[in-house]
Amino acid sequence: MENIKHCGVVVRRPEDVWEGTRTALGLAAHNYWAYLFVFDVAVEMTDALEENLEWLEEMECPVYSNVSENAQWGFQHIATDQLARELKKMDIVIPFGNRP
Repeated sequence: MENIKHCGVVVRRPEDVWEGTRTALGLAAHNYWAYLFVFDVAVEMTDALEENLEWLEEMECPVYSNVSENAQWGFQHIATDQLARELKKMDIVIPFGNRP
């Protein structure tokens, strides 16, 4: 268990949310502790995204967002400064997609 890494996937653009969830799922499938951070993005739910989020929940992968509206989709709402503290706990941080 010592070799398991904690990986944070950071999503900052609406068009990257679905692919970001797929990345977190891939990490979890390879025995990494995966965390999804959606930063400053209000999630637009689709069937495919909902399925990915259900898989993340089943695989015990936390999903965080600093946008309170995302709590309706199962994201844990945290303030931006708390989100930064959570990211500091990660062994690997993956900034997903292009810059906003």
